[in-house]
Amino acid sequence: MKSVASWPAPEIPRIGGTGIPVSLFDSSTGEVVPVQPDAHATLYVCGITPYDATHLGHAATYLAFDTLGRAWRDAGIEVSYSQNITDVDDPLLERATATGVDWEDLAQSQTDLFRSDMAALRVIPPDHYVRVQDVVDETAEAVGRMLEEGTAYRVPITADADPAPLDAGDGDVYFDVEAAQRLTSWRLGSVSRFDAEHMASAFVEFGGDPDRPGKRGRLDPLLWRAARAGEPSWPTPIGRGRPGWHVECSVIATGTLGTGITVQGGGRDLRFPHHEFSAAHATAITHETFAHHFAHAGLVAYDGEKMSKSLGNLVLVSKLTAEGHDPAAIRLAILSNHYRDDWSWSDELLDRAEERLARWRAHAATVAVDDAASAQADSPLVTRIRRAVANDLDTPTAVAVVDEWAAGDADPAVPGIVDALLGITL
Repeated sequence: MKSVASWPAPEIPRIGGTGIPVSLFDSSTGEVVPVQPDAHATLYVCGITPYDATHLGHAATYLAFDTLGRAWRDAGIEVSYSQNITDVDDPLLERATATGVDWEDLAQSQTDLFRSDMAALRVIPPDHYVRVQDVVDETAEAVGRMLEEGTAYRVPITADADPAPLDAGDGDVYFDVEAAQRLTSWRLGSVSRFDAEHMASAFVEFGGDPDRPGKRGRLDPLLWRAARAGEPSWPTPIGRGRPGWHVECSVIATGTLGTGITVQGGGRDLRFPHHEFSAAHATAITHETFAHHFAHAGLVAYDGEKMSKSLGNLVLVSKLTAEGHDPAAIRLAILSNHYRDDWSWSDELLDRAEERLARWRAHAATVAVDDAASAQADSPLVTRIRRAVANDLDTPTAVAVVDEWAAGDADPAVPGIVDALLGITL
């Protein structure tokens, strides 16, 4: 499967001592449980739709799963990491139209900005970084297989539809929720644990069309959109068109990582419908378990209000760095909150992080750090930091332990573990 360039990988110090196995909250069970890969873990985190990149909600999500990857690596586990770029989707196309920018130019410029922000924040890049437009053929093949096996069906479109179809053909393709539950091991709600009312509300909120004539089930999601005038489309054996939102991740995740993925991750707003149906589609395509664990990061507000383009209160990483703020302080401000919590960004939070980073670095300058200390890092403070991160990525507790160290402890191994697990150089 074709990947595009991601961003330069940060150097991660090799720390001795004993890494600790990670336990993580599983959204599909509602419990913190051990994540138990053997020597190799696979991680799929849904990527951005490239517009308004990179706001702090994005950054918080990718830092959460960067911390997971760091904890696995510290425990001696090899990690394969995959991420998509949703560079063909309605929100992107709508933004391009509204701003008068070519959709491909918008996607490219915002993806480049995201790359630079991730590099500045020292996020470990994915091994596979895949654009949706590069997997159109694979997606069409997967949708065709679902049509053949009865977990997908066609819904006709009329010639006078708005926007008009380029060729009405056999219509759009939808996933058959009822048939999938009959023919595969997936069950509606098994990922999100949402009740019927919550599912119905979230389905509409995130672009679903429960009342479309011709659909078999109100929650049946779109798999393939037949070509419309003024929209990008590609010729394929199932007709000219483009992929639906959820199936793109099913195809990219299984195509790069296989089945039985260790952790599927993303923001909490992706639990339903996106992660629910990504798992459903993948199971229908492969007839195997998609992922063993589903983890979700909380949402970030600004001064108590939801961040949104319409409110004009998006806080962008690139804007903060352009103003002269150290990316390490931005990272520290985010990690001072637990990844699963909903929390609010503020100027005061960043001020406190900058002050804290200055204290840490001032103390690090007084400590005799050497490679031998890091190579034998099993001190009480290092162990406490490891335990905190391994306990459902409890970075606020890890930060508090580093505060204790910065108050006067001379442990020379702490800067190394802070770099390795928290991604902050001292």
